[in-house]
Amino acid sequence: MPIINRIAEFHEEMTRWRREMHSHPETAFEEEWTSDFIAQRLGEIGVDRIERGIAKTGIVATIKGQGASDRAIGLRADFDALDITETTGKPWASVNPGKMHACGHDGHTTMLLGAAKYLAETRNFDGTVVLIFQPAEENEGGGRVMVEEGLFERFPVDAVYGMHNRPGLPVGKMCMRSGPSMAGFDIFEITIHGYGGHAARPHTTVDPIIVQAQIVQALQTIASRSTDPLESVVVSITQVHGGDTWNVIPEKVVLRGTVRAFKSEVQDRTEAVMTRLCRNVAAAFDARVDVHYERRYPSLSNDAEHIALCAEIAREMVGAENVDTDPPPVMGSEDFAFMLNERPGAYVNLGNGVGEDGGVMVHNPGYDFNDAALPWGASFWARLIESRLARSA
Repeated sequence: MPIINRIAEFHEEMTRWRREMHSHPETAFEEEWTSDFIAQRLGEIGVDRIERGIAKTGIVATIKGQGASDRAIGLRADFDALDITETTGKPWASVNPGKMHACGHDGHTTMLLGAAKYLAETRNFDGTVVLIFQPAEENEGGGRVMVEEGLFERFPVDAVYGMHNRPGLPVGKMCMRSGPSMAGFDIFEITIHGYGGHAARPHTTVDPIIVQAQIVQALQTIASRSTDPLESVVVSITQVHGGDTWNVIPEKVVLRGTVRAFKSEVQDRTEAVMTRLCRNVAAAFDARVDVHYERRYPSLSNDAEHIALCAEIAREMVGAENVDTDPPPVMGSEDFAFMLNERPGAYVNLGNGVGEDGGVMVHNPGYDFNDAALPWGASFWARLIESRLARSA
């Protein structure tokens, strides 16, 4: 059972949708144009219900199948972009300066719209499909906000599923794993307060730039010396801010970064060690430090039963040789974890291509979703619904 024939017939239409969204990227909770575009497509498709305004720009739509079953399955797609300047040079490149669909959320949304179009036409299932179009996946936790605003109380589901494209994996292949699959996501901000002065007289200052250099080095020991080698943690400094001119030692320096780990106890220990190291290093140089540590996303863990169901459908669609159920976990994070903490389900990956045809990694200014993957993703969603909500003979 490869791509569904009917979905293949409107592949070109899906491609137009995807490229139009790609041209108009919007970031967290500001996706007004994108939200309108999705709602217009859903209206044309003929879903049964459209509710807007969940998590500000989010949309939830439903399609009722044939039969009287009260079973319901949720399918989720994200639609926000990133603050990146696109360099693809493609005709459908971003028209919004400094913003770009660099993670394929335009493709995720299009695949769910394609599945919705097919399911609304055929309705060859017994139950309800809940289509969840989520804003603000990148950094701002739109999935958490949707849950907090009563997503599953307003739209009860028995299970919920998500999908992400995977550059480097050929189109027509899928991968997924049970258990911990994506890391938890924390952020931190370290403010080092020194005593500024003339750069020619450093002995009269408390130089926060020297202190930050020592702190950056010390934080790397969290993974190598404070964490069990059989555990996993990543501590990355991603921003350094300090100073305004060549001949002045500044009053303060700000460091920002992220921590990734699979276990909450590792996150707890990392926060404690980070705070201790920063304070002690700063004290050694007569500086003062403030450490702000914030938990953003929990780790994403897939339910084994639901991964087995997804894998079975994937094997029927693309062949057993094209389905990997034991890929290594990744240190990237995903706020779909908030939904999986509320309802059972699974998060799967779909090949985006290799080399120039979809192989550029996400969050890169040269990335683009591979339109060849659209009918594969839409077909997987459709087959999942027809399997989970199968009609009685």
